[in-house]
Amino acid sequence: MLTELYIENLAVIEKSVITFGNKLNVFTGETGAGKSILINGINAVLGQRITKDIVRSGTKKAVISAVFNNISDEVSALLSENGFDSDGELIISREISADGGSVARINSRPVNLSMLKELGALLVNVHGQHDSQILLSPQKHIEILDAFGNLEQDLDDYQKSFRNLQAVSKQIKQVSLSQQNKIERIQELKRIVDEISSLDLKENEDEDVEAEFTLSNNSVEVRLAVNEVIDLIENDEGINNKLFSSVDALENYSDILPNLEPIIDRIKSARIEIDDISGELSHIMSNLDVDPERFAYISARNDNIINIKKKYGPSLSDVFNRLDESVKELDILTGDDNDIDNLRTKRDEILEETSKKAKILSQKREQAGKRFINQVTSELEFLNMPNVKLEIANVKGKLTIHGMDNIEFLISANLGETAKPIAKIASGGELSRIMLALKSAIAEKDNTPTMIFDEIDTGVSGRAAQKIGTKLHEISRNRQVICVTHLAQIAVSGDTHMLIEKKEENGKTKTYVYELTSLEDRKREIARIISGENISEKTLASAEEMLNSIKHT
Repeated sequence: MLTELYIENLAVIEKSVITFGNKLNVFTGETGAGKSILINGINAVLGQRITKDIVRSGTKKAVISAVFNNISDEVSALLSENGFDSDGELIISREISADGGSVARINSRPVNLSMLKELGALLVNVHGQHDSQILLSPQKHIEILDAFGNLEQDLDDYQKSFRNLQAVSKQIKQVSLSQQNKIERIQELKRIVDEISSLDLKENEDEDVEAEFTLSNNSVEVRLAVNEVIDLIENDEGINNKLFSSVDALENYSDILPNLEPIIDRIKSARIEIDDISGELSHIMSNLDVDPERFAYISARNDNIINIKKKYGPSLSDVFNRLDESVKELDILTGDDNDIDNLRTKRDEILEETSKKAKILSQKREQAGKRFINQVTSELEFLNMPNVKLEIANVKGKLTIHGMDNIEFLISANLGETAKPIAKIASGGELSRIMLALKSAIAEKDNTPTMIFDEIDTGVSGRAAQKIGTKLHEISRNRQVICVTHLAQIAVSGDTHMLIEKKEENGKTKTYVYELTSLEDRKREIARIISGENISEKTLASAEEMLNSIKHT
């Protein structure tokens, strides 16, 4: 599980060490305090893509490191396969440079992001604010059902046969071409392969090149704009001198008009902030010099990438796919195995095998679906949705990469109503609870030791929120749960309560994260969540009553 997270220079967090408990960890704080930054930090060490914009202004890099202990046998096996020693503790770190570079390490040894993602999937399951939207996409429902039914291996076995079927069918189509068409096709494929290969493209290079080109191309205009602001601040008639003069003028009368003192202090603070702005703008100016040779190269490179994407895109991944497909087809057309009768016999054999696997997979999905409906319905009843009924619509059709099934979850929100697609009738609060019910049902089949819920309480309140808190607490009996919330009913359920707080210091915003260990501190934070900044004795009493009503085991 995740025991410690270290964050340095990540957005508004200058430096913070967060220690997690092994049960339910709740994070609260005012809107805009930086709760999303915490999730971004965890996602970073899990191998997710992070942009340089997240590096704290004025610093060279952001550093995030996470410590995991009691790692599973599955994690240990993956580490061993990749040459890492495992002694029960794992340290993952990620550095994001202000210039856009990124370095990931496992136990101090550099690794690529794909390795980090693979490892992260075994360590943490993150449910983000927008994950409930997958309920609105029927294409995702079959994945949820397969996860619940532990059918991933059956699906993988089927998909191997299906891809073999696709490959042989494609071979048959290709070798059926007339000789002339074949020659023309080979020439065309060679041209495609040569054209794409000659560019030596890198993954995500289009985004990096476009960003550099845009900045370089607009550097003159940017410099003029930045310089104009600096001049406005720093010249003899600039803002700073005028503010300085205004302070002197007002201070002459502060003795006879005390009300001027706080205004004078605010003007002085404004001058400090403006000085800081001027310094940062000067730093930006120093980085805006453009090397003509580099600009010529990046401009040409950007044009080449745009053209190749227009031709074989729209995305760069489409270009790579086109290259791979062309190479494979070229190998087939220039090979010797063009016996179409043998290929057709082979296709028929694979089709029969694939169809059998599809039927078996479909039967297992039907069996899993019955258990899924019962369990999720039970979870929904607990989450204050007793009248919601879940159904699974399955329209069987032709073989696809997912099998012969077309799955969609339907719900009836009220007694007597016909079940309809979730997207048509579920509210935001209902989506949050349905997703939690699904997560809770799947959690029993999932071995991931840490689950993170980022504002699972969206759109709910009252008793429903209390039920969500109880459910999260229940899930945390068997695994570590981390929850970002803005509801008191959920916050009081935490075994460990962390406060994310934003402060203004020396004209800059900083965010701090610390554990609320005393009952008094937790009571005051719960009261703030209930009533905002105007905390009364009545609100404090209500907060204390809520905290005392929770029994942690």
